Amino acid sequence: MTDEAAGITGFNALSEAAATEALLACCASPAWARGVLAERPYSSVERLFGTADNVLAALSEGDIDRALAGHPRIGDRTDSAASAREQSRVVDATDAVRAALAEGNRAYERRFGHLYLVCATGRSGAELLDLLTTRLHNEPATERAVMRTELAKINRIRLRRLLEELA
Repeated sequence: MTDEAAGITGFNALSEAAATEALLACCASPAWARGVLAERPYSSVERLFGTADNVLAALSEGDIDRALAGHPRIGDRTDSAASAREQSRVVDATDAVRAALAEGNRAYERRFGHLYLVCATGRSGAELLDLLTTRLHNEPATERAVMRTELAKINRIRLRRLLEELA
């Protein structure tokens, strides 16, 4: 059995409570977790990812806001191991970049009314600041769509890690 197949088998075998907890660690939206859980058992990683993306795309704006509440600001210290791992390259940023990220986060939240969410995995603080600065010029509807795409990327990374842990 491949690691991917073992991970899917492990995920399918989790109790409903354990699977819900694991999914909420990936994405803080209870509606998303319920939607992903409802389609078990999964036959493949691709099927799980496709379902996760489809459920996310169908979430209400309120459910998306609940998902955002599970993420720290880019550059902030966090108790979440997943967020700390994803933002690990920000730690090496200069004080000037970290200060600019903090100010950019505030400007973004004033403009769009929600957290600046970006898939930070493998990106430096300077890269994340450049993306933030660019995204500040988006129209609100465009930015909301970009944010949903970034959330889907993060969910996939976290789901993959979950499956690796269950393999």
